[in-house]
Amino acid sequence: MFLVVATKNQKKLGEIKEILRGFNFKLRSLADYGKTPDVVEDGVTFKENAIKKALELAHFTGELTLGEDSGLCVDALGGRPGVYSSRFAGESKSDEKNNQKLLRLLKDTPLNKRRAHYVCAVALADKHGLIGVVEGKCYGRIDFELKGNHGFGYDPLFLIPKFKKTFGELDEKIKHTMSHRYRALNKAKKVLLKYVENKKSN
Repeated sequence: MFLVVATKNQKKLGEIKEILRGFNFKLRSLADYGKTPDVVEDGVTFKENAIKKALELAHFTGELTLGEDSGLCVDALGGRPGVYSSRFAGESKSDEKNNQKLLRLLKDTPLNKRRAHYVCAVALADKHGLIGVVEGKCYGRIDFELKGNHGFGYDPLFLIPKFKKTFGELDEKIKHTMSHRYRALNKAKKVLLKYVENKKSN
């Protein structure tokens, strides 16, 4: 059975493929479909955006589709950047610009007040409609400087106190046992298995 991952972000796709490795689905991405609809991510929550992606792309592809939205929420910034994580620095967005803006805003904030968490929402839909939506979170702090070359987004700043390393420094195998994306996709696996069982019984 095919599972379409509704993203053009190759790094995100790579993480999802790694976490779902061994799962009995053939993964496709939007890159396999040429020109696809641009989904406007105007939801106020990660779940809303994930659902919108899943529904619109499932309708377009006619296949079982996984929509994902994720981002960083910083306590000292009232939960920002939140759903605006990928475009935090504005239209001329980039990981580097987003990270530099975050560091500027937290310039005089001590480590004990730099608490943050990543959120990942995963929605599953087919051509008939929404199947389910789940969410995963991972808690940490924002470091004072970029460290490491692994991952993407805010990973070089996202410090895991237990390891005293950022996601950018941690081995990706370790990251994939504890990240927000891992936790959300683990829940999504259960939804997918139930979906397959229902398909077989009908």
